[in-house]
Amino acid sequence: MATDTDSRFVSGSVGRTPLVVAFVVAQAVAFAATYLAGRPTLYAYAVVVSTLGVAYAYESDVTAVAAIGKFAAVQVVAFVAAYVVGSTVLLVLYARPLAGVGDPFLYVLYVLVAAAGTAYVVEDGGFAVVTAAMGSVVVVALGLPLVLFVARQSPAAVTEKALDPSVHRVIYLGVYGPLLAALLSLLFGVPLAHLLSEGFAGQPLVESLVDLPLVVPHSVAGILILFGFGQGGAFPALSVLGTMLGMVLAMTFVSAPYAINATREAFETIDDRLEYASRAHGASRWETFRRVTAPLAARGMVTGGVLAWARAVSEFGAVAVVAYSVQFFYPPAGGRVTAQHAPVFVYNTYLQGGLEESGAVAFLLLAVSGLLFLVVRSLTNDGSVSGGMP
Repeated sequence: MATDTDSRFVSGSVGRTPLVVAFVVAQAVAFAATYLAGRPTLYAYAVVVSTLGVAYAYESDVTAVAAIGKFAAVQVVAFVAAYVVGSTVLLVLYARPLAGVGDPFLYVLYVLVAAAGTAYVVEDGGFAVVTAAMGSVVVVALGLPLVLFVARQSPAAVTEKALDPSVHRVIYLGVYGPLLAALLSLLFGVPLAHLLSEGFAGQPLVESLVDLPLVVPHSVAGILILFGFGQGGAFPALSVLGTMLGMVLAMTFVSAPYAINATREAFETIDDRLEYASRAHGASRWETFRRVTAPLAARGMVTGGVLAWARAVSEFGAVAVVAYSVQFFYPPAGGRVTAQHAPVFVYNTYLQGGLEESGAVAFLLLAVSGLLFLVVRSLTNDGSVSGGMP
């Protein structure tokens, strides 16, 4: 654990938040410029270059002017080297030329060469440079489709869908159904997570069953639900196919592992001596769980619930098999209405209306889900900052 603070990380006048804001603003400006120029590929390079620059400034001890000059020279050399090597490899192995800066092969080569070159010119091995450069590729892969999706939305189409009552019902169901699944996962998953954290005979078998939905294809998960709880299943009195109950069961099946595993990890981090001290002072196991164990693991439970809810929101295959359309009580209508789970609705809209209409619905669902996720995260965040850097 770090005990001293490196003087390079301390700034007397600029704090962490302004630096983060400045970096985000710079990214927004770079994206806007490349997008308006019709060259979003250049933004993928800009992310890597800017990340490398920050990491280089973090590890370099030279003056600002010298650092900027050396960094720029390294990037130019890296790009030229990647271009020459990429062109040669593609011609020799695949008999095709390099397709300019938009070629993914050139992009990957540039990242590797630029990371190695920048790391070479810093004094302490360039660990932060290499990790930041390689991590920036993942950030590009995850973030660039999202920002391009948002930037390419038609305001008129989004407004039209935002005023559509059928979309309102879909968004309500897309939040309400996963919420029921998350609560169900926590209600029965927290006791199981506590047992798993303490250990018992046959635990590997139970752990395998808990993790099984993570690897089962989701359409297969829907079929399992129908075999297990549908007609001729364990509870013949239950109506599962095409019902709200079936949809919640399908969501719970695929999302419960997230709630259980996150809660279990929270239980496992609790010091056993705290529970021992509680029992030594006369508390029963119920009192110890209620007053000591559960409060200390509350953050893990909330995290597990949020993850389970988020997983249920995105579920398509199992819900499409079990409950393609469902009836449910919709408060604004004062009665029961019929709607589809949001991913199913988006898919149908794409088939019938094309990319623009489905994109508008997806944008609204993404906005609502993101807003709810941020609210929950902010309510459960204690404001602490971990890590070795201030």
